[in-house]
Amino acid sequence: MLPREELLKGVENRDTVARVIDLAEQAIKTWEVVFSDFLSPPEVAQIQQPFQRLTEVQLLAWGGYPQAERQRLAIARAELPLDRSQVAVTALDIAGNFLFDPPTHRDFLGAMLGTGLVREKTGDIIVLGERGAQVIVVPEMVEFLETQLTQVRSVPVKTQRIELSELKIREPKKKEMTTVEASMRLDAIASAGFGMSRSKMADLITGGDVRVNWKDVSQASYIVKPGDLIAIRGKGRLEIGEVAVTKKDRYRIQLTRFL
Repeated sequence: MLPREELLKGVENRDTVARVIDLAEQAIKTWEVVFSDFLSPPEVAQIQQPFQRLTEVQLLAWGGYPQAERQRLAIARAELPLDRSQVAVTALDIAGNFLFDPPTHRDFLGAMLGTGLVREKTGDIIVLGERGAQVIVVPEMVEFLETQLTQVRSVPVKTQRIELSELKIREPKKKEMTTVEASMRLDAIASAGFGMSRSKMADLITGGDVRVNWKDVSQASYIVKPGDLIAIRGKGRLEIGEVAVTKKDRYRIQLTRFL
């Protein structure tokens, strides 16, 4: 049995992590690869961290394409081979004529949930503007959505399975930059990376709009480090790269902003 209470100690999404622990124990017992539902980035991060200490089980996250936010976990004994091809995900194309009123991510998600589908069974939604969207789902929901998802807002749509290779993925735009700061405080680094005043950034942090490595951080004085990912709702993400100390004991920091 896995150390359940130790794995659950201090986590925010206890129910989600508890379900993954149950799946991990099933995988250990049966020697089979088992899968979670789709999880959000914070949930994946919270689960992966405590599970890294375990030697008897392994996790692999995959959402259908490299930049996918919502991902399923494949869980298996450490002795078994595990790769992305084993993670069961399927792509659907939702085609319609939205020429005069392009739909939003919320429109497609609402239409899917309106069929009775639960959120955990769907991954990312890739909005294609006037021609519709593509969506990642668990394979067992494909036939259901092909027959039940026939309208988004008032527009008739045709829903059909496609190959993952047919996904129209836009590579994220990146902006590389360097900043020199007196400290590695979150408010200093984030204000430089996102191009806003330090006071405004501090307000966003204390207001709960900022995450570091998908965890809520509400202290502007929080110290970040190389490899950390800073995310602000509606403003994208910022990755901290190499950090060097200057002759004047300041920090020269390489940053990558994902727009």
